[in-house]
Amino acid sequence: MTLPDLGVSKIKVKVDTGARTSALHAEDIRIFRRRGQGKVIFTIYPFQRSRRGALEVEADLVEKRVVRSSVGVETHRPVIRTHLELAGHCRLIEVTLVNRDIMGFRMLLGRQALRENFLVDPGHSFLQSKGPKRT
Repeated sequence: MTLPDLGVSKIKVKVDTGARTSALHAEDIRIFRRRGQGKVIFTIYPFQRSRRGALEVEADLVEKRVVRSSVGVETHRPVIRTHLELAGHCRLIEVTLVNRDIMGFRMLLGRQALRENFLVDPGHSFLQSKGPKRT
């Protein structure tokens, strides 16, 4: 999967149909205003457990949203819109920015990003890429 607006040519994502909105790992998140428009600057590390390939990105801030985690903890997260390219489809999605450093995937792909064009098969993994070898 790619996020072309953010300069991310490849990122490992986990589909989470229980999550409404997608979440992207971001660090050094700074919110500011320019000419009356909310903006956010953040750093993306697209590769798990690696500092290589770091990208500093600026995007329009859509809003700050309260998000409840799977364990019930609420956080205020910045929300941006960006294009997602997956399986030959390109669409504009909303993404919350959060530090997911301890998680196994740099991004969660929520159900809003998948609606209409995708079918989730929970019995398979890495259908759009070469994933881990199964034994």
